[in-house]
Amino acid sequence: MQPEIIRNLAEKDAKSWYRLSLAAFYFLHGLVFASWACRIPDIKTALGMSDGVLGAMLFFPPAGQLATMALAGWAVGKFGSRAIIIFAATLYPLCLLMLGLATSTWQLALGLFLFGISLNFSNISINAQAIGVERLYRGQSIMASFHGIWSLAGLTGGILGMILVACGISPIAHFTLVYVVGLLILFTMKGTMLPRDGRTPQNKACNENVGQRVWVWPDRYLLMLGLIAFGAMACEGTMFDWSNVYFEDVIHPPKYLSRLGYVAAMFCMMCGRFTADGMIARFGVVRILTVSGITIASGLFTVALFPFLATATLGFMLIGFGVSAVVPIAYSLSGRSTLMKSGAAIAVVSTLGMLGFLLGPPVIGFVAELLNLRWSLGMVGFVGLIIVVFARMISRDIKPPKQCDENHPCPDSLLDTKITTGACTNELA
Repeated sequence: MQPEIIRNLAEKDAKSWYRLSLAAFYFLHGLVFASWACRIPDIKTALGMSDGVLGAMLFFPPAGQLATMALAGWAVGKFGSRAIIIFAATLYPLCLLMLGLATSTWQLALGLFLFGISLNFSNISINAQAIGVERLYRGQSIMASFHGIWSLAGLTGGILGMILVACGISPIAHFTLVYVVGLLILFTMKGTMLPRDGRTPQNKACNENVGQRVWVWPDRYLLMLGLIAFGAMACEGTMFDWSNVYFEDVIHPPKYLSRLGYVAAMFCMMCGRFTADGMIARFGVVRILTVSGITIASGLFTVALFPFLATATLGFMLIGFGVSAVVPIAYSLSGRSTLMKSGAAIAVVSTLGMLGFLLGPPVIGFVAELLNLRWSLGMVGFVGLIIVVFARMISRDIKPPKQCDENHPCPDSLLDTKITTGACTNELA
């Protein structure tokens, strides 16, 4: 049973509770990953790993993700995004604890493999639920705001990491704190999420996906969205996993400034995502994607060519701004697929994107071992330009948003209540 005050608030505006609850899980998702990312240098030092060994370790999260690519999409379609969010919110922070407890490289490798699995389930389920919530807003873009919450969590995690490192707090103590925060979010917000992704028979007209299979081979539209996400997230993953190492090994700032590049990028990513929905409405997705790709590449080239504190920080700020809108756009557009159900379509785009996010950093490690870290970061700048190419290619394939009107009733709501959106009022079964 929910507290009466929450039930009363939910009855007044249930869709706002869907949005608030989902935002909390986006925050948890970002906080867990940021907590790992900002402690990579400490774990690298504790286990005595070289850049090459660290690069090898960073292959295990994508291996876990690949192993569960189809499974996660199937699970969301079978059990609904709400159930999988609850499962992932339990497992994901727990895997973070395993990373903090690792005392050898094989333990770290196993932990990272499980970390990748739980990350995959969390990522696909929250984005599938976001598409359901977005449809309640009658075509208004709100996906970027959810990713803005994720970036806010990343910024929070980065700042928290800086403070805890300065205070000499160990990674396991840091990760335990995050685990407790995760439990609080799970138990306070799980009751007010959109309960199911499917529609009841009377709402069948609104369900454009009703005759679609859960999994088929993706079409050109989804593959191009996936490649756009791949390019952005390869650059984003490079920033997450190597910014702190780059500052420590190349810039050599004071210890308390070693996370400055990461924090600057997360701050700019957060600002970009909270303003992205308005920019998308004004300029369109193709122009935003094109500018984003150019900005990402400019940031990486700046970092590689000018290894000084001010210029490196500026470069990471550009990377943060550049990647901010790309993934929310790709996920939102994938929900318009006429080939697959939303969960499976997101699984395709998310998996290709996360492959870039998780494969990019280990490749950076190997290139850095052969050449140096500056060269490897500069090379990733060309990956950012992939976004510019595919943005132009996909412009003719972008499908109109699915939304509610008189002829297409709204999706089911969450609580035992009614939601009125324009001309369509629907009741929970």
